[in-house]
Amino acid sequence: MTMTLGVTPPRAISLGGAVLINVNAAIGAGIFALPALLYAGAGNFAPLAIMGFAFAYACLAGVFAKLSTMFEQSGGPQLYAEHVFGRFAGFQVGWFVVCANFAGRAANFHVLVAYLAALFPVFGGDVARLVTVIALIALATFISVIGTCRAIGAMWVGTALKLAPILLLAGYGLIANGLPGAVALPDFSEGESVILLIAYAFSGVGVAMISAGETKAPTTTIYRSIFLSLGFVTALYVLIQLAYSVTVIEQDNPDVPLAAMGEALLGQTGVTMISLAAIFSIATNQLAGFVVIPRILFGMGRRGLLPPVFAHVSSRFQTPSVAITFFGAVVALLAASGTFARLATMLVAAEQIFIAACILALIILWRRGEGRVAQTMGPRWLAIIGMAIVLTIWLTSQVPINAALSTGLLAGVGTLLYFLAGANTREGEATRFVG
Repeated sequence: MTMTLGVTPPRAISLGGAVLINVNAAIGAGIFALPALLYAGAGNFAPLAIMGFAFAYACLAGVFAKLSTMFEQSGGPQLYAEHVFGRFAGFQVGWFVVCANFAGRAANFHVLVAYLAALFPVFGGDVARLVTVIALIALATFISVIGTCRAIGAMWVGTALKLAPILLLAGYGLIANGLPGAVALPDFSEGESVILLIAYAFSGVGVAMISAGETKAPTTTIYRSIFLSLGFVTALYVLIQLAYSVTVIEQDNPDVPLAAMGEALLGQTGVTMISLAAIFSIATNQLAGFVVIPRILFGMGRRGLLPPVFAHVSSRFQTPSVAITFFGAVVALLAASGTFARLATMLVAAEQIFIAACILALIILWRRGEGRVAQTMGPRWLAIIGMAIVLTIWLTSQVPINAALSTGLLAGVGTLLYFLAGANTREGEATRFVG
């Protein structure tokens, strides 16, 4: 494969593609367990809790969206931290985001194969499971390398195949059983766990900002995509929760609540439909990660934070193929060795780190008055940023202290790598503020 250094991939991601990436990043395996957990904690109040949290989360999404209007390069949180706080902070944020995805993607491929084995027992053996995991990682890597448009096309197909069964069952359940009856507030003791579950469910709705360098009109497209994605995900979760609330589930604690709902509504056909939807849901979630996250490595390579090889672009496919292949190789190594579980425990606080970096970056850019920031941010942004800070502090307070210490250890490793890689001295492309 011929590689070319110094060129950038084309801007192939449209508004629809950006929304698709965000939606698939948010909706993976969790949606199939979420309804029962929310119903157990909040009962018929769960749909209202989802909508209420969506309004609060919109403030946090607003921070990401506003930052996305100021930059046209790839990197997302890593880029924003690098521009505002310098190369060292940018390297650390990129290190945390990429490591979190290494571990998460490796774990989710095992979950994907577990769903496959439930339908097709041939995948259930130890050797078959491992071979299938590696084969699926290779497939995701290949699809991502051979073209951004092809990868997004594959996501469109997978998204249709995952949403169609879910929407069909949810619609049928509501038509057959009507809407939930009386709504009661959940116990205060259950409130924290319910909010935490919903927060996890919305995680990912802004990841398209990472691929800004390959997005058409990124300063407007990504902004719109974040709020469109948030609205779609909210509506979908509410619809599913309403249907689950009015469906009589015979199992007390179903392992896969949506499959139990499918069985209650359509028997074994419903179970099969949801099982297939779960397979495509996890697969498209994984593919979204393989399309987006390597762009952090690519951006860091262009800006000199990583060796220049990460900035290579395939002349044939016009994708950052080295960054994608490296990402896939590390995920495969972690998945095969089982070390992803240990890495995941060290990264519990990683998301809060890059969220905090984004909030602080926006505040500092506002105070500096860089570009047109001061003119486009009125007093309402005090309330938006204030709510985002409160939400981030609360989410951070839920992180166990031992997990926070482990994350600190990983930051130490990142510091060592920063100097060993020569990221403090290597020249590269400058961050470009266009806000």
